[in-house]
Amino acid sequence: MAEVLSQSQIDMLLSSMRATNEAPKETKADEKTEEQYKKYDFYSPKKFTNDKLKMLKSIYDTYCRMTTSRLSGVFRASCEMKVITVEEQRYHEFNNSMGDNDVMELIYLKLPDDSKNLPMMFHISQNLVVNIIDRMLGGEGDEQDLDASYSYTEIELGLYQNIMQHFSAMFKDAWKNYIKIDVGSTRIFESPSLFQDISLDETVVIVMLEMVFQNVKGYINFCMPGNLLMNIFSLIDKRRSSENIYDNYVPESKDIIMEKIRRSALDVRVELGTAQLSFRDIYDLKVDDVIDFSKNKDSDVTVYVEQQPWFKGQLGVHNSNVAVKLHQKISEPEELKGLLPEDMSLSDSNLERV
Repeated sequence: MAEVLSQSQIDMLLSSMRATNEAPKETKADEKTEEQYKKYDFYSPKKFTNDKLKMLKSIYDTYCRMTTSRLSGVFRASCEMKVITVEEQRYHEFNNSMGDNDVMELIYLKLPDDSKNLPMMFHISQNLVVNIIDRMLGGEGDEQDLDASYSYTEIELGLYQNIMQHFSAMFKDAWKNYIKIDVGSTRIFESPSLFQDISLDETVVIVMLEMVFQNVKGYINFCMPGNLLMNIFSLIDKRRSSENIYDNYVPESKDIIMEKIRRSALDVRVELGTAQLSFRDIYDLKVDDVIDFSKNKDSDVTVYVEQQPWFKGQLGVHNSNVAVKLHQKISEPEELKGLLPEDMSLSDSNLERV
């Protein structure tokens, strides 16, 4: 006859089964909790906020779209790029990620304030470079197995620099919505571990892109020094503050603009007349020849400010110098309507100041 369990024994058996079933769930929960949080190093606080990093991600998203279109058109091959991560790190983390045979390009950016800054470092995976070079030389650009000791030849380095021009040409357009940036000089550095312009503990922002070229997958890394980014962000903030001035004082914005450009130097010229000559006549011109403008000697001359005709005047002499007396104002150019104050006119004194 089977043994009959008491109620207390049944409760103990159920509790033990419940304990064994719940233990693994607690372990998984603990593991998920550990993955959700990243330790923060209080000894080296972050210099850039999440908003700044999001701005960089937006800029490089635009860069990916532009570069993808350019490379697809130039090399006539499918190309896809996307941003993987934008992280603030120490320079030694970027330096340690590259091998002895890797090559990086140093890009010196020209900022609106003409300040001298550290270069931005640009590195692209070897497998991508080799396959792009293979495509440039008439190959199919198929994936190739590269050994860890593979190094570029002299010819490949020359082609490498040519490839980098296509990548760096898109920086100006990618940043133009925020700041005007031009690419200055560039140079290839063949031993990244020996680059010492930046200390190993320097703060940098590393932007990692994933690129697929002809079914070949690789990575592109941009390393931007912290001082360079701080200068860029400060210029962007100054630009925004100056724009806010005009937004907050719309009624006075016209006066502010005029005050800023009032002392600008402009070229004023007088056109005596025009004549049309054949090439034969011009070829035969010599000293003492006379060119007839088919115009009366007492007729008006046109006074130009830059490239715009502004006045009609009479040619004469003032204090033994050739001068022009203004007596008729030409209709206001279309592009200047609404810009100049209504009471502004070019009198004789204003003309002398210009």
